[in-house]
Amino acid sequence: MSETVSGADMRPAADGPIAVIDIGSNSVRLVVYERLSRSPTPLFNEKASCGLGREVLTTGRLNADAVEKALSTLRRFRVLCDRMGVAKLYVLATAAARDASNGPEFIATCAEICRTEVELLSGKREAQLSALGVLSGVHHANGVVGDLGGGSLELADVHGQRIGSGITFPLGGLALQDTSGRSIKKAVKIVRDALAKERHLEHLKGRTFYAVGGTWRALARLHMFQRGYPLHVMHGYVIPAREALEFCRLVLRVPIDTLSRIDTVSESRRPLLAYGALVLEHVIRVGKPENIFISAQGVREGLLYELLPPEDKPSDPLISATAELNNVRSRSPAHGWELIDWTDRFMAHSGIDETVEEKRLRHAACLLADISWRAHPDYREEQSLNLIAHAAFIGVDHPGRAFLALAIYYRHAGLVDEDLSPRIRELVSARLLDRARILGAAMRVAYILSAAMPGTLPIAPLAVERGKLVLKLKGDLALLGSDRVLTRLRTLARLIGRDFAVATD
Repeated sequence: MSETVSGADMRPAADGPIAVIDIGSNSVRLVVYERLSRSPTPLFNEKASCGLGREVLTTGRLNADAVEKALSTLRRFRVLCDRMGVAKLYVLATAAARDASNGPEFIATCAEICRTEVELLSGKREAQLSALGVLSGVHHANGVVGDLGGGSLELADVHGQRIGSGITFPLGGLALQDTSGRSIKKAVKIVRDALAKERHLEHLKGRTFYAVGGTWRALARLHMFQRGYPLHVMHGYVIPAREALEFCRLVLRVPIDTLSRIDTVSESRRPLLAYGALVLEHVIRVGKPENIFISAQGVREGLLYELLPPEDKPSDPLISATAELNNVRSRSPAHGWELIDWTDRFMAHSGIDETVEEKRLRHAACLLADISWRAHPDYREEQSLNLIAHAAFIGVDHPGRAFLALAIYYRHAGLVDEDLSPRIRELVSARLLDRARILGAAMRVAYILSAAMPGTLPIAPLAVERGKLVLKLKGDLALLGSDRVLTRLRTLARLIGRDFAVATD
């Protein structure tokens, strides 16, 4: 078995769902996850826009109507958790509840309704959890995490598994509306004064800014749809900093309702877009990052990551997620792991150079290679492409998603591009596209040879020997060398510029 992955059984444990309620300044959200794992899968996700943070900084109190709406939402969420058999519920409260004089009373009522303790997060604690959420969902993060909520902005430096001390500012959209009297001009001065010499941003130059929070996701969605981007997955959407800066200026310059594709943003979120754009503009101006990375992982996912056993935290979230799909959807999960080893040997002897990241993606693709076998044969390539490109994976960027989807597309369709949207190919480099075609062609040999069952690939190695692609079929395996196997082997050999042969002695 490969040293970079593990073939241990990763089927969902029968320990019941786990849920997190996030009582934020703008919304109250419930997410129920299948279980606690390195790559948690949401079973249910619902939010209600309650506006708890509105006017807290000027009145010092939570608005009565907002409180009643939030408590009503919590009652509904508690019933949903009971109906779903949630084994453990965690409840978090953020800026609005910690800043309001009637916050303690509100928290006590929330705890009574939810029948569990409510953790009131300090600004530093919120920054830490947001950073952990990013680390849990980004492979080798390096930059600054910024979590923009309705009441506050949290910043924390991340590098690998290291998290710097966090800091919080009252720069959330609702807070800025409140303190500026809904004046963007006044909000500009507030944001500029707060961030002008912020030390977290001083070390951001040339690195990545990880944007967390609903308002920044809404801005990114608007940007995504305006440019006709082909992959509608928010996590991992990257905007070059210069382009993001220009887009923020556009949002600040024109009336929100005149923006192209504004219909993609909910009406409740639209009034906050300008404030989110203002904060992001100043982050870019002061910090000078290279890219803006939109993270769908934040406080909730950070909490789950924190709860993991120490031995599970270093696990690759992409391999964990694809292994689970392999277990529940493939004809033989063991075959996917054998395919990893089989392609490891092929690549090692092929003369094709492969980076560590490309190897990691190839391993993930091997685990996904058979998940659409139940689909009609005429639609397997199409279903695989859509399922993989839009899956709830973390730990992979958009080019990586496209590579995975394309490799499995070619595994089913062969090297036929006529029915493949050119937009998905635009997401990968020429190099990655070539690797996807080679891997797809190799998989076509493996599956026709093994019938998707374990036991054959380990004794039927494929490698380049003396400049020739050689498939070794010893003993009774020689009978497997059909015309279809030879045809697929010839296609693979042409892709890597080699002659081919089948060795049966």
